[in-house]
Amino acid sequence: MDREHFQSRLGFLLVSAGCAVGIGNVWKFPYVTGQNGGGVFVLFYLLFLVVMGVPVLTMELAVGRASRKSAVLGYKALEPAGSKWHLHGWFCVAGCCLLMMYYTTVSGWMLGYFFKFAGGVFEGLEGAAVDGVFDAMRASPGEMTAWMAITVLAGFLVCSFKLQSGLERITKWMMLGLLALIAVLAVHSLTLPGGLEGVKFYLLPDLGRAMDAGMGSVITAAMNQAFFTLSLGIAAMEVFGSYMKRDHTLTSEAVRICSLDTFVALMAGLIIFPACFSFGVEPDAGPSLIFYTLPKVFLGMAGGRLWGALFFLFMSFASFSTVIAVFENLQANAIDNFGWSRKKAAIINCVFILLASMPCVLGNNLWSGVRILGRDVLDFEDFLVSNLLLPLGSLVYLLFCVTKWGWGWDKYLAEANAGEGIKMPRGLKPVFQFVLPILVLVILIQGLLP
Repeated sequence: MDREHFQSRLGFLLVSAGCAVGIGNVWKFPYVTGQNGGGVFVLFYLLFLVVMGVPVLTMELAVGRASRKSAVLGYKALEPAGSKWHLHGWFCVAGCCLLMMYYTTVSGWMLGYFFKFAGGVFEGLEGAAVDGVFDAMRASPGEMTAWMAITVLAGFLVCSFKLQSGLERITKWMMLGLLALIAVLAVHSLTLPGGLEGVKFYLLPDLGRAMDAGMGSVITAAMNQAFFTLSLGIAAMEVFGSYMKRDHTLTSEAVRICSLDTFVALMAGLIIFPACFSFGVEPDAGPSLIFYTLPKVFLGMAGGRLWGALFFLFMSFASFSTVIAVFENLQANAIDNFGWSRKKAAIINCVFILLASMPCVLGNNLWSGVRILGRDVLDFEDFLVSNLLLPLGSLVYLLFCVTKWGWGWDKYLAEANAGEGIKMPRGLKPVFQFVLPILVLVILIQGLLP
């Protein structure tokens, strides 16, 4: 059976960027920037994106494009005879499952808040009553299950159609909608009284603030954010490489994906920082920023119900684009490894993810007392994916592409440089062999330390 492929280059770029653009960009990036002093953090983030993000992304795409297969069979097609690199492919499948076991819950929160704002649930609420909306949602197993199930069912419905008519067509419209929403929201934030002070904090480098936050922690936070924003290491990107044509170099495509991903992250900051400064709210409020702090900010604005609804629609698009991209990975692995049809793969994966997502749903209410290594269910699942599987997986891809025991530097470089566009310089081999693995190891060790 011929491998499916993207109808257009724009389709590939928007789907790949949609996978990268997620809650990490629009939720985590602004508050981590706030905690690390603003502008200097953003500069380091951009630097590490070029130094680490682009190279590792080209490697994942290269394995996919050269093999025309998903994770397990992709390794099998390229690995030296008798080696066991393909075992990592199964860890990639497990990583995608684990990611979706909690990501579907958080994506459901975004969807729930869109409908709550649009439906006027927040009208007339103030202070603690605003916080109470989120607390009540989390405390209800029924409501939490409903939003999660809508996300999962909608995601696998999209993925049950062929690549071009399902994932590519829906993601194109959703990403274009996301970019339009983000522009409207950012322009609105910039016009708020006092909003420009937020922009200065966000984008003007201030060494004093960075020193206050601790320059070492600013640099490592920037390295972490640049690394995690692209969801590398669990073959989420590799599968899109397997659907690509060979018209353009992988460095060109990786730069475009990173640029789009970064644009969304930076624009999310342009929505959040001016709004926070305009209403005298600290922008470093951590994860509670989205569900406790920002609703109060929207309610203080003229037309707050509309702006809140638009913001959470934007958040829903950002999270759902990642959901369907990772579901497509699960689909491709089931089709490649077990020979299932696309419809059969969608039904079986859908039932599995619905059941596997329940511990995270219940961890917010009925099982809220459950602790694994001192973490609740959601935090523990996120810890396994973000701190273990992503960095470890990226290290495996890196070693597979640059060492003689794996696919090897020459074959990787030939694949990365096939087509028109920016070529990966051959002279970077020592950097890829020695510097990059050390940087990824630093992220891995740092993430595992208490």
